[in-house]
Amino acid sequence: MRPPTPLVAALRVGDVMSRDPRTLGRNDHLQVADDLMRTVRCRHLPVLDERGRLAGIVSQRDLFQSALLRALGYGSRARDQVLSSVVVKEVMTEPVITTTPDTSLADAARLMSDRKIGCLPVVEQGALVGILTEGDFVRIAAGGRDDATA
Repeated sequence: MRPPTPLVAALRVGDVMSRDPRTLGRNDHLQVADDLMRTVRCRHLPVLDERGRLAGIVSQRDLFQSALLRALGYGSRARDQVLSSVVVKEVMTEPVITTTPDTSLADAARLMSDRKIGCLPVVEQGALVGILTEGDFVRIAAGGRDDATA
């Protein structure tokens, strides 16, 4: 792997992460996750437990695989029925690989690449404070950081 560019080497996760990400509860149905992902145009949703702590993560891939396994060969109505009957805790990924706001962006990028994951929830003192996604790296490559806290 090549060394990071000077810009990436100087940045920390907290500089580019999306703050206050949308989240799910462990007992939400997958239909809620699907609707939220479509509405806010995201591919990853952190899952919080009853105490508000990070418990897992759900990705678009989780939704697709869950719906596919149960509704293979059926139309969108069957998919919707599956998403309405399955709860998040049944398909979420746990434990979650996380990072902190003070982690270098280069280290976070290596972690995502090594683990083949599309996002890193950002935690500070045990609380979810943001999320770093592949899209954040695309935005940096395109030369912008203006909406990093949107």
